[in-house]
Amino acid sequence: METVDYDLLIIGGGPAGLTAALYAARARIRTALIEKVMPGGQMVTTDRIENYPGFPEGISGPDLSRHMADQIHALGVPVIGDAVAALDLSGPVKTARLMDQRLTARAVIVASGASPKRLGVPGEAELFGKGISSCATCDGPFYTGKVVAAVGGGDTAVQETAFLARFARKIYLIHRRDRLRADQILQERLKACGNVEILWDTVVTGVRGSRRVEAVYLRHVKTDETRELAADGFFVWVGIVPNAAFVAGQLQQDPWGFILTDAHMATDIPGVFAAGDVRHTPLRQITTAVGDGALAAHSAEHYLNSVVQ
Repeated sequence: METVDYDLLIIGGGPAGLTAALYAARARIRTALIEKVMPGGQMVTTDRIENYPGFPEGISGPDLSRHMADQIHALGVPVIGDAVAALDLSGPVKTARLMDQRLTARAVIVASGASPKRLGVPGEAELFGKGISSCATCDGPFYTGKVVAAVGGGDTAVQETAFLARFARKIYLIHRRDRLRADQILQERLKACGNVEILWDTVVTGVRGSRRVEAVYLRHVKTDETRELAADGFFVWVGIVPNAAFVAGQLQQDPWGFILTDAHMATDIPGVFAAGDVRHTPLRQITTAVGDGALAAHSAEHYLNSVVQ
């Protein structure tokens, strides 16, 4: 297996990883970015981004992802389209094993992001991708003129539901509480959608379907009343889980698996940093991920300079 040596490896190509690569390249650090899908992370599946500074009219997720990726391409940072099969963070030189090559570096930034959380109810695993989705931008047009159920109450759930309302004839948004957590401006837009009905104080207990989703099972948390809701599709927006399984047992993580860092994005292992949604942080936005990435690259530069001296 071929071994390629760098000064810095960045694992993950979302906004945190792309920003870290930008700052590292400008500092003339020999850097490689590993991204198993495509640069942009969750931004790629976001229809419209309206809270990123500099774009008062908003910008599409794919467009912002492309702009960020173009910057690091122009600086010559190699983007390796592969997944990390194994990561060894012990010792002064860190090793990432990919499918057909081994990469080494003295510093690593873990910016692998997070993935949509699943409910864990009966029928969900069997029907995921067969009527169950976590991406309205990807799958919304498939439900043109149809009835759709969705679950969640945060910014993503409300924003995605409003997008889905462009296509579906009727949407039932299921929320376990009696009020949404999303920003007020997003809630106002949702209320303006005439085809969205919110089912308050309700949880999903299961999903039914033979080859595709046919219905979801519901329970009212206050009355315990149960019912079956017919639906052609079901969207799940109930939070995220960190993409950090490959560092388990090596880096300190919180009870939910997010990587613990200090204010400089440093983990408990010298030379290893974390940035973006994968780390323990009170806010997960593109803006905060960008800030994390810049600070992680800055800290990595200082670390590399210290070990050379």
